[in-house]
Amino acid sequence: MVKATSLSGNGLRDWLIQRATAVILLIYLLFLVGFLAMHTPLEYADWYALFKHTSMRIFTLLALLSMVYHTWIGMWTVFTDYIKYAAFRGLLQGLTIVALFSYLIWGASIVWGL
Repeated sequence: MVKATSLSGNGLRDWLIQRATAVILLIYLLFLVGFLAMHTPLEYADWYALFKHTSMRIFTLLALLSMVYHTWIGMWTVFTDYIKYAAFRGLLQGLTIVALFSYLIWGASIVWGL
């Protein structure tokens, strides 16, 4: 039986996706920390030059998508493990989906200047 609210309907696949997205987020974080360490004090021109490159925009979008997948899998797991009342769990899952989709659209519009 496939659960409609899980990401892939397969626990192992969800676990692997969550680990892969964690690695992507770690690489993104380390890159940003390294950039900030090399550009002290950070000026607007440095930050603008970094995000002007298409490769950085794509990397940021990949990090945003990773954040959405990673968060959804984690929250779905918490909700299904700890919220036993189905209607309340469904409400929380719906609110999480709306929030994550909003963050993704908002972040993409900032990065791509839409």
